[in-house]
Amino acid sequence: MSEKTLTRMDLSEAVFREVGLSRNESADLVENVLNHVSDALVRGEKVKLSSFGTFSVRDKNARVGRNPKTGQEAPIPPSSQLISVSRIASRPRRTVRRIRLTGASDVSAAQASAAVRSK
Repeated sequence: MSEKTLTRMDLSEAVFREVGLSRNESADLVENVLNHVSDALVRGEKVKLSSFGTFSVRDKNARVGRNPKTGQEAPIPPSSQLISVSRIASRPRRTVRRIRLTGASDVSAAQASAAVRSK
């Protein structure tokens, strides 16, 4: 598994290359999309990105936990947890293979498809 992390800058650069917006416009577009997603989650809405995944926030109640070292009980305050359900498993096998084969975000879909066909 690759140790690379996809960043906002990577997304902006991909929009710049694929769509043709300026770098500033691409960065603004990515930032606006991420802001809309996070604002919806804060409002308690479910976010569904078709063919990618569904995201929601689950509220967890307060509960009593136990220190594993001492066995002493300790209260755990209520919290919120981001839940994501990936749809990568439901994508066509070819797309999953393309992701495995390329391993890099800078390879175009056409190059990745050619690599899959040559295997």
